[in-house]
Amino acid sequence: MEKNLKRKWLKFAVGGILLMGFGLSLLGEAGILKMSGSGFLSWFGIGTLALAVFFAGLSLFGQAVVFKSQMDNSKRKH
Repeated sequence: MEKNLKRKWLKFAVGGILLMGFGLSLLGEAGILKMSGSGFLSWFGIGTLALAVFFAGLSLFGQAVVFKSQMDNSKRKH
């Protein structure tokens, strides 16, 4: 059981951090597009996608924290 939790924790933590980083990169790209005078829909669309990706990553990382706390609790019981 603990090995399964550790595997889930690692997958969710790494995936969440990667998604948050990608979301921030997209957000920077949207800012660059806005400053360069691109059309509203292009920078707004990419910015909206960036926020969705960032918050998806944050959600995955939050779930990783839950798995880590479950692992810590099971270690305390033994």
